[in-house]
Amino acid sequence: MKVFQIGAAGEVGRRLTPLLTQRGDVVTGMHRGPAQGETVQAGGGTPVIGDLIADSVDDLAKKMRGHDAVVFSAGAHGTGQDKTTLIDGRGLQKAADAAVLAGVARFVLVSVFPDALRDGTRSEGFEHYIKVKKTADVYLTHTDLDWLIVRPGTLLDTPGSGRVTAGPAVEYGDVHRDDVAAFLDAALHAPALSRVIVELTSGDTPVADAVARLAAA
Repeated sequence: MKVFQIGAAGEVGRRLTPLLTQRGDVVTGMHRGPAQGETVQAGGGTPVIGDLIADSVDDLAKKMRGHDAVVFSAGAHGTGQDKTTLIDGRGLQKAADAAVLAGVARFVLVSVFPDALRDGTRSEGFEHYIKVKKTADVYLTHTDLDWLIVRPGTLLDTPGSGRVTAGPAVEYGDVHRDDVAAFLDAALHAPALSRVIVELTSGDTPVADAVARLAAA
């Protein structure tokens, strides 16, 4: 499989690239700066310069053309509401439109758990982020793409366990970034897991089994 990653140098993206390349996939990782390109290369991917804000739909489609799937895990990461709107929101819309234009049917979006930090302090910026992500989810579901939306719980940097809880609706919790990447890797290669939303937290089920059960359902 040839996979085009948007957000390849991010915390989930850089974990996903080596998993894909180790199984023999070819990965193109879109990035903005030189240091990010080195991160993509370190995982076995081929870096390509791109910018969700500056690039047009046509620009993105040219980069995507010839790939089998797009993985979108990019985000503004707390750089302001304007950037959140342009990257997490409009950026996703442009990427989805570009995938359609480029003829890349498979599109996997890393979104956010609707219950994220509901029991904590709710800042205006975070509430805006949740709203933008939900609107992006809705936009993707209205396309004809072979889409999959994965909504992880609170992301942890500690080593993953390889075990998760995954389903259309699960209780909110934490999840290791390692395990999110492992789930994306397996889900990309499960064609039956299509046009569904999956919530993901840490759990007791091996990642491969979790994906197989969802695909069978």
